[in-house]
Amino acid sequence: MTGAIRRVGAGGPWEESIGSSRAVALPGGLVLVSGCASVVDGTIEAGTPYQQALNAFQVALDALKEVGLGPEHVVRTRMYLTHARDVEDVGRAHKQLFDAVRPAASMLVVAGFVDPSLVVEVEVEAYGPVGEGDAA
Repeated sequence: MTGAIRRVGAGGPWEESIGSSRAVALPGGLVLVSGCASVVDGTIEAGTPYQQALNAFQVALDALKEVGLGPEHVVRTRMYLTHARDVEDVGRAHKQLFDAVRPAASMLVVAGFVDPSLVVEVEVEAYGPVGEGDAA
């Protein structure tokens, strides 16, 4: 681990336009992953809430991989939904990915996202020995 802050870009459609990073790795091993939605290769992958949650978490896990961390390093998740009726589906996706890890988790219902076809957005925080992978 170095003492420098590392910023990881993923080429998401909003990173450049709003000036953000997909993830920021802090000295000491804490990694903050910004809001991730079901956007794959720059294209929104609308689908069921369960599918969108899996896709969104995969975007977050890919960002963690860039700094050498995996799902086992996840210590906190936040799930934002546009409908309370999707709690079970999104929760099922979370359990599938993080049941063995059991991070602190929050699930909130919000008014909406920048694209109305999105129904789920997630944030992830992880802690571990950050590697020296490629970072933007």
